[in-house]
Amino acid sequence: MNELTNFDPQTLKILGESFKDGLPLPNIKEIFLIESHIAGTSYLKLDEIETTLEKGEFLKLIRETANKYDPLAILIYDSKGNKLGYVPKDKNEVIARLMDAGKFIFGKLVHKERINNWLKLIIKIYLKDM
Repeated sequence: MNELTNFDPQTLKILGESFKDGLPLPNIKEIFLIESHIAGTSYLKLDEIETTLEKGEFLKLIRETANKYDPLAILIYDSKGNKLGYVPKDKNEVIARLMDAGKFIFGKLVHKERINNWLKLIIKIYLKDM
């Protein structure tokens, strides 16, 4: 039997953002991948922007395939476009491969701490699954 069932519009209202125009939206999730420090912060002049960095801040990750030291390099920028450093080389392979496959990867700042001349930035890296 090929019979379609009418869907009650009130049910759509209850489900809210799960539906658009009567069609289900994909289940979009942030999947935690790793926690790490940001490598290379001591080579950058971050004194001016240190006070603007906030816990929970969105961080943009960009692949740097032309990097002569690491072909899997991933740059990290704050939400204002300031370069903060890199995902450490010993933690970037899987993330770089996911990014190369077109997956949306981003970070969030978890902790910042000044240790002598080093600004230690701890981040969590996530995959946005769509």
